[in-house]
Amino acid sequence: MRQPVSRPRSRPGSRPWRSTPSGAVLGRPPLLLLVPAGLGVLLLVLPLVAMIAALDWRTLPSQLTSPALQSALWLSAWTSTAAMVACLVLGLPLAWVLARADFRGRKLVRVLVTVPMVLPPVVAGVALRTAFGRTGFLGEPLLAVTGFAFPFTAWGVVLAHVFVSLPFVVLAIEGALRSADPEYDAAAATLGASRWTTFRRVTIALAWPGIAAGMVLGWARSLGEFGATITFNGNYPGTTQTMPTLIYSTRQSDQDAALAMSFVMLVVSVAVLLLLRDRWSGTP
Repeated sequence: MRQPVSRPRSRPGSRPWRSTPSGAVLGRPPLLLLVPAGLGVLLLVLPLVAMIAALDWRTLPSQLTSPALQSALWLSAWTSTAAMVACLVLGLPLAWVLARADFRGRKLVRVLVTVPMVLPPVVAGVALRTAFGRTGFLGEPLLAVTGFAFPFTAWGVVLAHVFVSLPFVVLAIEGALRSADPEYDAAAATLGASRWTTFRRVTIALAWPGIAAGMVLGWARSLGEFGATITFNGNYPGTTQTMPTLIYSTRQSDQDAALAMSFVMLVVSVAVLLLLRDRWSGTP
């Protein structure tokens, strides 16, 4: 039989026993790891610092108040928000099915949900046009019945945002649902709650921080979407021109204005990270 390990007794006047930090046991981190780690941080931070340093701060206020920027920023904000409403309506049930329902083919469904995350953005735009274009598989009958077509409209921008952001939202919410203890669901069921009532009153309440984090991440991903949007909807000011497509077109004629718009997107990105600071910078 193994003998229990006893802690060493403290001598009178000595400091009480405490565990030794792992760093003191393992020693200093090797330079072979610290050097490439530092280079990795430098590679990620240096371009952003260079972009901020290249800003013309004297003309920045006028650049930020330009009608083109305000129009594109407003379009990006409301289409991304509308996309997140759609992602919540579609993604929350889908995430619940992947996390809590046991059925044949669940792994295949998860793979299919993940595919848009790894698709090149231009390919995503081509796929959307093939399915929802005026002559597309679904777009043509939709146009014939309703007279409405998604391409080159703000709702087409929303559709493109949903397509690229939904996988991020689903996987984030699925992770939150898996981390929530299913025993609470079982306890609610033993008290007579239906599956729907348990989902509304217990499951969502437990997983809500993860759900909110997934929505914020999806919103940020939607705000920065470029390839699928411009391929599916074009780049029409006031209609389909979002911030990324405006930056792309402005860069060809006015570098200072493009830098100012990029700075706005950087500020928004940092704000999103600050909202999620407990998720990304928490203590392990």
